[in-house]
Amino acid sequence: MNAQRLVRRLRSGLRGWGGVGAMAAVCALAVAFALLLPLTQSDGGTDSAGQRLAHGTQARAADDCKDPQDQSLSPSGGDGSTPTIDRIKARKDRRLIVGVDTNSYRWGYLNPNNVKGELEGFDIDLVHRIAKDLLGDPGAVSFKAIPTNQRIPAIQHDEVDMVVRTMTITCKRLADVAFSAPYFSTGQQVLAPKTSTITGYDQSLAHKKVCSAQGSTAYDALKADRGTKIPASTDISTQVPNQLDCLVKLQLGEVDAVVTDGALAASQAAQDPTVELKGGLFTHEYYGVAMKLHSDDLVRQVNRTLQNYVKDGGWQASYATWLHPTLDQPGTKSASATPPEAHYR
Repeated sequence: MNAQRLVRRLRSGLRGWGGVGAMAAVCALAVAFALLLPLTQSDGGTDSAGQRLAHGTQARAADDCKDPQDQSLSPSGGDGSTPTIDRIKARKDRRLIVGVDTNSYRWGYLNPNNVKGELEGFDIDLVHRIAKDLLGDPGAVSFKAIPTNQRIPAIQHDEVDMVVRTMTITCKRLADVAFSAPYFSTGQQVLAPKTSTITGYDQSLAHKKVCSAQGSTAYDALKADRGTKIPASTDISTQVPNQLDCLVKLQLGEVDAVVTDGALAASQAAQDPTVELKGGLFTHEYYGVAMKLHSDDLVRQVNRTLQNYVKDGGWQASYATWLHPTLDQPGTKSASATPPEAHYR
């Protein structure tokens, strides 16, 4: 284990959900959420030489990657070596440490109407299922709030065992973390005020100020497409640590539009009736559970959980509870309403 590995303390602030008017309520929730923050994880690890060698191999694989969602390992059969899982089970505090979002409505958020003060949402349901399969107890979880731009560092510095936080699987990210098979399909979309003249990811963004999250695929798309799919005059300089911060800036009139995952944008539109989705999805992306490179046993276990979660109806039940109200229109079903098919390398 590398004795000089530095553990970063992540700063996570809860932003208002439900519009600017709810900011006071969220301030109160911040106090309750402090109880959820676990101690930094310190056990486990890979020697630095092995990490460098394997990281180089993974980086070369990422360079050749065309379908990142199809690069994960096949599900485990419940046997073989399980060093990562064994370390988790051997902890004095025998819980899974998971990086999540705590302010994404219907994905991972603190519902003020929940008297127990527990996190809720589609991603949270998945975390509980993984904990049940891995440790025999769906409640054996320490949730840790992770900003969008700190998802990968949190994994690399052993602050969490995994991140389940609407994280898109990309070839670039495969060089830094391992991913499960995909558990949700979506794409990037534009969110703007209903009164805006913006019509989507197009020329209507000329001279408009657009917000995205640091380290997000939304910003990557904006940077790559400016001057081609969107006008060169589009201002994409506004980046924030958490994607929900963009909604706050939009509500305050500091930006003209937000670009984020369509599934998240739909939830944000449900929070604030003054904004709406503009145009359709302009990319096709998949969310995956992110874990540390070379934790093959954990990756295979998570993939087995995902496989069973779909088969036994758990995925569909969670979708119906959390996402159906925001993604499915009357008489129609969103393309995201069907779990993505898994293909393994």
